[in-house]
Amino acid sequence: MGATEVVDLLVVGGGINGAGIARDAAGRGLSVLLCEQDDLAAHTSSSSTKLIHGGLRYLEYREFGLVRKALQERETLLAAAPHIMRPLRFVMPHMPNLRPAWLIRTGLFLYDHLARRKRLPGSSGIDMRRHPAGAPLVDSIERGFVYSDGWVDDARLVVLNALDASERGAKVLTRTKLVHAARRDGQWQAQLRRAGGTTVQVRARAIANAAGPWVGELLTGALGRQAQHGIRLVKGSHIVTRRLFDHDHAYIFQNPDKRIIFAIPYERDFTLIGTTDVEYGSDPAQVAIDDAETSYLCESINRYFKRRISPSDVCWTYSGVRPLLQEEGTDNPSAATRDYKLELEAGSDQAPLLSVFGGKITTFRKLAEEAVDTLTHALGQRAPSWTAGAPLPGGDMEGADFERFAKRFAACHPWLPAELALRYAHAYGTRADKMLSGARSLADLGRQFAPDLYEAELRYLRDVEWARSAQDILWRRTKLGLHIAPAQLEAATREIDAWLSPERVAPALAL
Repeated sequence: MGATEVVDLLVVGGGINGAGIARDAAGRGLSVLLCEQDDLAAHTSSSSTKLIHGGLRYLEYREFGLVRKALQERETLLAAAPHIMRPLRFVMPHMPNLRPAWLIRTGLFLYDHLARRKRLPGSSGIDMRRHPAGAPLVDSIERGFVYSDGWVDDARLVVLNALDASERGAKVLTRTKLVHAARRDGQWQAQLRRAGGTTVQVRARAIANAAGPWVGELLTGALGRQAQHGIRLVKGSHIVTRRLFDHDHAYIFQNPDKRIIFAIPYERDFTLIGTTDVEYGSDPAQVAIDDAETSYLCESINRYFKRRISPSDVCWTYSGVRPLLQEEGTDNPSAATRDYKLELEAGSDQAPLLSVFGGKITTFRKLAEEAVDTLTHALGQRAPSWTAGAPLPGGDMEGADFERFAKRFAACHPWLPAELALRYAHAYGTRADKMLSGARSLADLGRQFAPDLYEAELRYLRDVEWARSAQDILWRRTKLGLHIAPAQLEAATREIDAWLSPERVAPALAL
């Protein structure tokens, strides 16, 4: 990289919104540089409940516009990345003391009809005494409802957006922090600092501040500006246990405090349970679950399942900080809107600055589209939107039919164990052959670092997907950390980190 980078757009933040904006802008012909202070999806965007959903509970807060927008995007995203997203049926047991059946039916009717559905079946009532989803539940639950939404590998969604941006000409710099930016001569003059301490100078016609929980801090700090909107930081924590049920449906449970908790099939052998909503006032990079949250989630599950769980059953936890829009008169974190605001600061003699406040993972593509519409208009450029019908890398499979693709992939690689072939198909889609790099046997994949983790995959994740540490690989690009016995996890982490040490990074990537 030269002494000074000159680009149309500097995007700050490598979460889902920043990666989505970089992808959209690069696809419209803008020169783009994306910088992220840590790894892609290192914080909020890998700490979601892994759902592409309209937000059924938001109807209770009359967020009809947000729900409609999210339901429309749900269909678009399921078609764009069928390898990392899939339809998922949700079961809601009926608890008459919490919400009456008529209210739930009305909500589900709206959920089914607020936006056009092409891929997902509608809702219905079920007899829990006969439905497979009723078997794990306490005997007092006799009826319930079932409806459709979607599941997503959130961290891979971010990486695939960044990869698409890169392949369309964007430069993606991870472990790179914006330390200062100021307007000068109609442009932004920015200084970035890389992990090793070196600096990168950037001249940009515009900046997109998509720093998530740090959006306000970035404005008042490195950018020296004031924000029109406030951010409310809310911690959401999840726990993961061994599998609690044997079917492929997820559950949505109502709590006496009016919150809802999901229990979702996760990584074949586990159940994902979440989330909490807790006001947070500390460093978003240091967020972690506390004992009260763990107990709350266990107690929520124990109201419904015959098999009781305790904190000792928790295999893994993760927490993230949601940057929600600050609204007057909303004290309950659960009631705070999940919609977003785009704040543009620009003038005839000012380089534009666009800041992103709020948002949810389901609506990231629409947010990015609106952000780039706003930026191109401010820059005096005309470039049509394009992402609504465009697959993400690996998602260009016929008819967006993952099952058919996975069968063909397994048949073309009979030497791969069935579960490994399925994991590769899910993680990389039509890019899986590129990841395998011509391998014809397990031996061709090179050294095995952990169960189902071979050198060929490490090389691909390093050279193509910006992985720089074992944490990047075991807990974001893959979730293999969950499948490694605790006694072996520390050793595997050390070995992967050693393999990924800086002197091993390909020269083309050593920026």
